[in-house]
Amino acid sequence: MVNKLYLVTPRGFCAGVEMAIKALHWLIKIYDETIYCYHEIVHNKWIVKEFENNNVIFVEDPSEIPAGSIVMLSAHGTAPDVEKQFNNISSLTINSVCPLVTKVHHEAKNFSKENTQIIYVGHKNHDEAKGALGVAPENMHLVENIEDVEKLKIGEDVALLAQTTLAKSEWEPIMEYSKNKYNKLKMPRKSDLCYATTNRQDAILEILPKVESVLVVGSENSSNTKALVNMVQNKGIKAYRVDNVEDLDGISLNGNIAITAGASAPDHIVYEIIDKINPINLEYFELKEEVEYFPLPQQLRRNIKLISNFLKNFNESISKPEAKLGISNDKDWTATEALNSL
Repeated sequence: MVNKLYLVTPRGFCAGVEMAIKALHWLIKIYDETIYCYHEIVHNKWIVKEFENNNVIFVEDPSEIPAGSIVMLSAHGTAPDVEKQFNNISSLTINSVCPLVTKVHHEAKNFSKENTQIIYVGHKNHDEAKGALGVAPENMHLVENIEDVEKLKIGEDVALLAQTTLAKSEWEPIMEYSKNKYNKLKMPRKSDLCYATTNRQDAILEILPKVESVLVVGSENSSNTKALVNMVQNKGIKAYRVDNVEDLDGISLNGNIAITAGASAPDHIVYEIIDKINPINLEYFELKEEVEYFPLPQQLRRNIKLISNFLKNFNESISKPEAKLGISNDKDWTATEALNSL
């Protein structure tokens, strides 16, 4: 029996996930044809399934799309040569990359122009890592741990970048070791780690002394979700990753627990899990409020405005309805509302 369940905030969708989900929603609504998306739009099984049920096909290579297709590139970032291939085949390609990932791509491009060798701390075969490494493949070296850095023989002109969804516990030891190995190590002025990933980790760390275990809602291929689980386990507290209510089967929960969610996990699943657990007490714990907002991709905004203006010419009514959820009011509605309207 669970005595007290702490519902931790911040949790769930970050600004980048919000933007990507709403962008793909717009493509579905304005183009009456199949939308092809390079990689899963975000790493969550439920969201991917919802879009698949609404005429979206997820692909892993440009060769999988027909000529003239409508394409969206995922939030995790795309290698420049891959984006070029999509542009050559598609009639329209919208890049919904998270701006924080774009920041890392720009850093890699700038360091490579100086012929600096770049250590990239990330997870092998993760979509974000593959996209980043494609920015400067001849200059970039993927590492996952200190042992990988030890093996590098790349001279002294070295920079250090990171996958945005790493746990601080993954990033900081490698950063400190690299600083000691390379006296003139170059680094960005601002950390590459995603604010949302860090906030979710800090919030859980704050509540850990009060609980016996932690539930982290998110899919298996979500890097930031796994980072949360690993961080809690490294502190000696039981942590379980759950994708949905069914995943609670076989998990013994007692005493006081906390629940949070990775940056791509829908909040309705969190509440379904809470209802299933049915704790004696539910307590809300909020570390901080997140106010970050990322606008829709520029080309998509332009297309939506062009279509809206065109349709206005056919409205002969004297009274025109107020646009509450249009492109100019994008801040005022959420990815959750977009998913609910599919």
